Amino acid sequence: MKETWLVTGSSVGLGRSIVEAALAEGHNVVATARHPRTLDDLASQFPDQLLAQRLEVTDGRNSRDVVEATIERFGRLDVLVNNAGFAGVGSIENMPLDLIEQQFDTNFMGAIHACKAALPTMRAQRQGRIILISSIGARIATPGAGIYYASKAAVSALAETLALEVAPLGIKVTAVEPGAMRTRFAEAASSKVAPFDTAYDNTVGATVSTMRSRDYASFLHDPAGVAAMILKVAKLGDMPARILAGEDSYEMGTGADACRSASDARWEKLSRSATVA
Repeated sequence: MKETWLVTGSSVGLGRSIVEAALAEGHNVVATARHPRTLDDLASQFPDQLLAQRLEVTDGRNSRDVVEATIERFGRLDVLVNNAGFAGVGSIENMPLDLIEQQFDTNFMGAIHACKAALPTMRAQRQGRIILISSIGARIATPGAGIYYASKAAVSALAETLALEVAPLGIKVTAVEPGAMRTRFAEAASSKVAPFDTAYDNTVGATVSTMRSRDYASFLHDPAGVAAMILKVAKLGDMPARILAGEDSYEMGTGADACRSASDARWEKLSRSATVA
């Protein structure tokens, strides 16, 4: 069945791969970017299926305008994919507050704006799916990526709670947690390194060195695979509130969950002691 998809952050990388996959399946797609001319080639190839829109994800009014344009052009909104993201690398102590705020504004508040814009339409339809692109960083810890990972952990927590709130309304919500991908986003993250104190050379510095090494590129996987998985997720009758995406993500995510469970078990007695009889 032909559906209408709205995908944020569509100019490159995973967002563009999702748009291309949805178009290939015959769906209508509203693809957003800060510079929509980057989508001109797809607009020419799919003039009846694609609507390119400018979107600044930190602007709630802009998000509502895009949803209105979606309804005006295609009459409904079936799937929202919030993909836009921004990453900075550096120690938590030394990272400038504006770089911290920029990551939360884009990654978390961007998801909030997108959901708030789409939900009234989906509630009226009594149907819809919301897919929030999170990260394996929502489950693991890496020195230097603490702020980005914290913003993505917030996205995954948002998805879990929102899924419970809107399930009775016919709306499903999933946070997709990919591992590392070959995208310009990954390249940009490695270049946006905030200066850090030499005390962090062996922790944050090691992460930065790894990201900038030639060997690191060999561990990255094609975003087209994640895009294909997302289209499968959207077809599920019982969408999970959170799902890992990619072999690396699955291995690291389940490993981190196991370590967390082991730590909880180790400190069970101390934890339970907080309850006063």
